[in-house]
Amino acid sequence: MKHAASFFRAGCLVAVACLNVGLANAQSFGSGSIISQDQQAQSMNSQVQGADGQPSQQAGQQAVDDQPRASWDSSNYGPVDPNQPPVDPNLLPPFGANLFTGGFRGVMADGLNPAYTIKPGDQINLRVWGGTQMQSVLTVDSQGNIFLPGIGPLNVQGTSNSELNSRVTTAIKSVYPENVQVYTNLQGVQPVGVFVTGYVKNPGRYSGTPSDSMLYFLDQAGGIDQTLGSYRQIVIKRGGQTVDTVDLYDFLINGNMPHPQFRDGDTIVVEERGPAVAVVGDVQRPFRYELAGESLTGGDVTNLARLRSGVSHVLLRGDRPDGPMASYLTLDEFRTAEIERGDEVVFSADQRNESIVVQVEGSYYGPSRYVLPRDAHLGEFLNAISVPKNMTSYQDVSIRRESVAEQQEESLKESLRRLEQTYLGYPARTTGEGEIQVRQAELIQKFVQKASQVEPTGRLVVARGDSIADIRLQDGDVITIPESSDSVLLSGEVTIPQAMVYTPGMSAEDYIQQAGGYTARADEDQVLVVHRNGAVISAGDTEVRSGDEIMVLPAAPTSNIELATSITQILYQVAVATKVALDL
Repeated sequence: MKHAASFFRAGCLVAVACLNVGLANAQSFGSGSIISQDQQAQSMNSQVQGADGQPSQQAGQQAVDDQPRASWDSSNYGPVDPNQPPVDPNLLPPFGANLFTGGFRGVMADGLNPAYTIKPGDQINLRVWGGTQMQSVLTVDSQGNIFLPGIGPLNVQGTSNSELNSRVTTAIKSVYPENVQVYTNLQGVQPVGVFVTGYVKNPGRYSGTPSDSMLYFLDQAGGIDQTLGSYRQIVIKRGGQTVDTVDLYDFLINGNMPHPQFRDGDTIVVEERGPAVAVVGDVQRPFRYELAGESLTGGDVTNLARLRSGVSHVLLRGDRPDGPMASYLTLDEFRTAEIERGDEVVFSADQRNESIVVQVEGSYYGPSRYVLPRDAHLGEFLNAISVPKNMTSYQDVSIRRESVAEQQEESLKESLRRLEQTYLGYPARTTGEGEIQVRQAELIQKFVQKASQVEPTGRLVVARGDSIADIRLQDGDVITIPESSDSVLLSGEVTIPQAMVYTPGMSAEDYIQQAGGYTARADEDQVLVVHRNGAVISAGDTEVRSGDEIMVLPAAPTSNIELATSITQILYQVAVATKVALDL
C-alpha cells in the first residue's frame, strides 16, 4: 500500500509538472529555493530504500510489529459507540409527515373527468338539431334513467362520461335515423359525504365530489396521526365491504395513486401503524419507515431512504430472539439483510477519498485546479508550478482555507458575545450613570451589528521572511501566488484613502502623512500593515513592502477605558480576519 501511495503521489505531481513544461519566460518555485531541497526530499519520499530495494532501518529506530492482533473483517466490529443507545423509531417523524399540510383540501374537483361514471342525481345537458329539435337538462332519476322526449327512458347509470354522448346518440338515432346531430354534456354531479375515521386527527364526515382524491378527504380530517396512524394501510369501505386498500408510500415515492369513484356514505379507515424502523445517518432526512409486513430487506430500505452521495456502509442494530445484535455491512451486503421491527439503520459515508482538489490563483502558468494525493504538501506542489519570471512575489504566498474562515468567524462571534455580556445588563446606581450606560448600550449594539456582518477570508499565513511553511494541503484550499506590485494602499481613518507608488525606505507614517494625515476619528496607536501573505502586523513592528496595505483603525467613541480596549481588540480581530477597518 505504501508503494502504491508513493506511485500515486509521484504520478499526480509529475502530471502537474508536465502541464507546466515548455512555458516561455517561466520558472519553477524550486529554482528560487523557496522550499529547500531537504524539505522536498522529505515530503516527496515517505521512506528510504536500501540497496536491496527494502526500506532501510535508521540508527536507533525500533522495529515495529505491524501484524494485526485481531481480525477486524467481521460484522461484529465497526464504529459503534457502546454508550450510545439505538435511536427509537417512535422519536422520529414518519416518512410522509409533511404530506398533509392543507395542500390537498384547497380545491374540490368538479367531477367532470372522462372516467367519471354517471349516477342518480347527475344532470345532463342535451341538445339535438337537424331532423328534429330538442334542448333540455335531464336529471338522472333514482333508477339511473333519463327521459328522452319522444323516445322514452334510457338507462345511463354506470356509463362513463366519455361514453355518454355515443350512448344517447344511439338511442335518438334509433327513432330519428337520418340528419340528426346530438350533443350531450355532463352539467353537474351530486356531492357525496365520505366518513373518515381510524387514526386521523379529526375523524368525521366530509363532503366532496365522487372524483375527489382520497387525499382530499384525509386532508380535511387533519391528516394521519403521525404517532399511531399508518401510511401503508388505508382502507376504503362501501357497505361494509373493502373497495380498495391504499399504500401512500407508492404515492410518496412514485406518484402513483388509485382513484376510486366515491359514493355517498363511503368510509375511509386509517389503520393502526405497523412495525417501523429508524433510518438515520447520511440520509437527506431521518425518518421512521413503516414496514408493509413484519420485515423487509435492506434493499427496500435503501430504495425508500434518500441517501447522500458517498454512502458506503450501513450499521444495522436491533433486537432478535437470541438477544441484541449489531452488524456493520457494506451497502451491497446490506441489500440482502433482513430488517425487522424496531431496528435502527445508520447509513455512513466511510470510504475516504484518497485525493484532494486545490485551486491556484494569482501569478502562475497552467491549470487553476489540481487533483493531488490527500497527504500532499505545499512545498512539493509549489515546486511543480511554473510562474512568470521576475513578476511573482514569492514571499507573499498564502492559502485561503475554509476551516480557518470558520474558526475566525466563531472566534469573532465569541468576542462579540463576551462584549455584550460584559457591558450590557448592569443596573445603574444613579441617574447620571444610567444615562451613560444607555449611550454605551447603543454604541455596543451598533458595533455588534456591524461586526457580525463581516465575512472572514480564512487566510492562512504560510510565508515568513524568505521561507514558506511546508504544511499539508487540504481539500478546497486556494493557494494565492501574488503578482509583483509597485503600489501601497492606504485605508481606514486617513484623510485621503488612496493607492500610492511604493518608495523603498518610507515608513507607514510617511505614507499616511502624504495622504493628508489622520482623520479626527483615527486611533494613531492602531496603525496596521497588511502584507499580501495575509499577515497583519503593527506598523511599528514591520517594514512596508510593495503591495502592502496600511490600515488605520478608528478610535472607540467612548470614555470608558475598559470598553474602548475591548472594542479596539475586536477591531483588530476584524482587521486580521477580513482586511477591513470597520467604520464606527
